[in-house]
Amino acid sequence: MTEKEKMLAGEIYSAIDPEVVKELSETREIIFEYNSLRPSETRRMKEIIKNLFGHVGDDHFLINQPFRCDYGKQISIGKRFFANFNFTVLDEAPVTIGDDCFIGPNVSIYTACHSTDPVERNSRQEWAKSVTIGNNVWIGGSVTILPGVSIGDNVSIGAGSVVVKDIPSNTVAVGNPCKVIKNI
Repeated sequence: MTEKEKMLAGEIYSAIDPEVVKELSETREIIFEYNSLRPSETRRMKEIIKNLFGHVGDDHFLINQPFRCDYGKQISIGKRFFANFNFTVLDEAPVTIGDDCFIGPNVSIYTACHSTDPVERNSRQEWAKSVTIGNNVWIGGSVTILPGVSIGDNVSIGAGSVVVKDIPSNTVAVGNPCKVIKNI
């Protein structure tokens, strides 16, 4: 398997592999163009996102600039998606977001995992775990979603939360670490 194939399979891979680094650089060029567009250039913005992401549910989406991601192709958004300023997605593994999801400003979704052992970490070996967000989810500003997390349908995540474990459907969850405080 190539290092990129290992990455997509959730196996340990070299983050400094030339193929991986080349694709990251190519995506940064695309993101630079996206973030440099005038806010009125919505047609071009949508075109870039549709070509960059693995799946876009419909034309009724908006991702405010600036936006950042690592690859783009591992990101899937459903219908009527909205993300506010400074949305960051480290998509070394699939990030799947359902229909009618609203993302507040300064939200980050991470799939990349690194060893806590400094010698292992410095070898630039890493792995990735998918993130899944259901339908009708609202994620408040400055939320961080960590690798491997699944958020159910009809969920609200409070601003500033750090989501470290799965959140079930039909709940409100807040805090660091993020915990369910209410069923809806």
